[in-house]
Amino acid sequence: MVTILNENNVTVLQGAAGSALWVSQDEMTTATGWALKTEGFCKDEVCVPVPASKSEGLMADGRVNLSEVWQLMGKPSAVSNDGDVWSLGEAANDRNEAMLSLEAPDFSLPDFNGKLHSLTDFRRKRVLLITWASW
Repeated sequence: MVTILNENNVTVLQGAAGSALWVSQDEMTTATGWALKTEGFCKDEVCVPVPASKSEGLMADGRVNLSEVWQLMGKPSAVSNDGDVWSLGEAANDRNEAMLSLEAPDFSLPDFNGKLHSLTDFRRKRVLLITWASW
C-alpha cells in the first residue's frame, strides 16, 4: 500500500512500496490531476513534453514512474524510508507566481504625521501589515 500526498489530497493506492513510485495512468490522474496525453504530461492547459531519451525511465508496461515525472517537471518530492508514503510538492516558481498574482484590495491609511499611504503605492513590493484592535 502506498500513500501519496499532493496539494490538499491524500490518495491511498494498493501498489507496492519502493524507491520509485510506479502507478497506472488513472492513478496518476486521480492523485495529482496530471494525465498522460499525446502532447506529454498535462494538467489543465499546461503540458510537459516527454523527452524521447527519458521515455523508458518514465513509462513501462502501461505504468508511469510518477517520482521521475515529478523530477522532470522540477517539482520537489519526498519519500518515507519504507517507500510507502510519498509527498509530491509544487515547484517554488509555481508557488511564487501564485503569490504574486494575489492582489489585496486597495485602501489608504494615515501615518503618525497624518500623511496618507495607499497600498497601491507598494505594489510589486513585499509588505508586512500589522493590525491591532482594542476589542
